[in-house]
Amino acid sequence: MRTSRARAEPSAAELSARAWPSWGRLVWVSMRSQNRTFWRNPVPVFFTLGLPLIMLVLFGSLFSWDIDVGFGPIPAAQFYAPALAAFTAANAALSNVGITLAFQRQFGLLKRIKGTPLPPSAFLGGTVVSSVWIALLGTLIMFLAGVLFFDVGIAAAKIPAAALSFAVGTAAFAGLGLALAALSPSGNTAPAVANAVILPMAFVSNVFVPAEDPPDWLRILGDVLPLKHFSSAFSAAFHPAVAAPAWRGTDLAIMVAWGAGGALVAWRFFDWMPRVAGGRRAPKAAAGQA
Repeated sequence: MRTSRARAEPSAAELSARAWPSWGRLVWVSMRSQNRTFWRNPVPVFFTLGLPLIMLVLFGSLFSWDIDVGFGPIPAAQFYAPALAAFTAANAALSNVGITLAFQRQFGLLKRIKGTPLPPSAFLGGTVVSSVWIALLGTLIMFLAGVLFFDVGIAAAKIPAAALSFAVGTAAFAGLGLALAALSPSGNTAPAVANAVILPMAFVSNVFVPAEDPPDWLRILGDVLPLKHFSSAFSAAFHPAVAAPAWRGTDLAIMVAWGAGGALVAWRFFDWMPRVAGGRRAPKAAAGQA
């Protein structure tokens, strides 16, 4: 007579673990969804990845003189490759996080996401990770073009400092992107606000036009804003006159402070409900009909 071994019934905790993916898996799925949204819209793709590359080609080809921003004179391409890479990463983090979330709130997507079992932290985490991935892709494209066409040098001993500067700077601007989404009245205003922030910041941060003797107020403004510190810390890792390991502790600390400030603003003011005219949160009855 055959006997069959009784199988233990799975517990409720085991069934729950099998049925629901981990938080990291949910972040990964959210990140892939945000990536698809990014690549389906050619406008942000051009301004985030294409425009800085065009600027590198133009600046590297037109400017034949050396540039000195405090570390010593270097060829123009050696300066512009890391500076524009930092700008690309900052723009990708600030604009993609801030603009994407602002439009998704305006169209009611955030309200619907909040009503699903998906943890809000996983959705926001996927949005931030997506922006970091796009920033990394843009940075690699910049250096690939710089190395292949402009003989930009890279010192292996300073790559860890460059990686840390990239991670801290991108995270800081992602935090500012969350604050941008929290404070923008609507998705339509978010692109204008993002451009009004990042483009003037680049001009006063020695990214587009290195100023040899700027007015005191302009120098102080650049020293306060985070992009100058991102560009300085990242560029130091690619400057031949800066000795390895090229850590820039003060620049990193300032970027951390800006990122923490942006995250605090987002924590205080971010909401998931669509807003009516004037940026006010829609009443519950109206939101329910959206």
